[in-house]
Amino acid sequence: MANGKQKTHKSSSKVFKKRKSGELSYMKSGSNHKTGKDRAKEVRQRRNKGTLAKGDRNRLKSVI
Repeated sequence: MANGKQKTHKSSSKVFKKRKSGELSYMKSGSNHKTGKDRAKEVRQRRNKGTLAKGDRNRLKSVI
């Protein structure tokens, strides 16, 4: 009997996107509303996507 394949973790696949280089990117949190209290630099930096650390990337690659 053949072994089954590992299922995709759906919530993780909606958050992280895999790039061609193998990195996992995600949108940073806290940028939708109530940003008037934050510094302009913080708001600007949240517009850019973040990349996952190498250790976390290796752990999550198999479920995405």
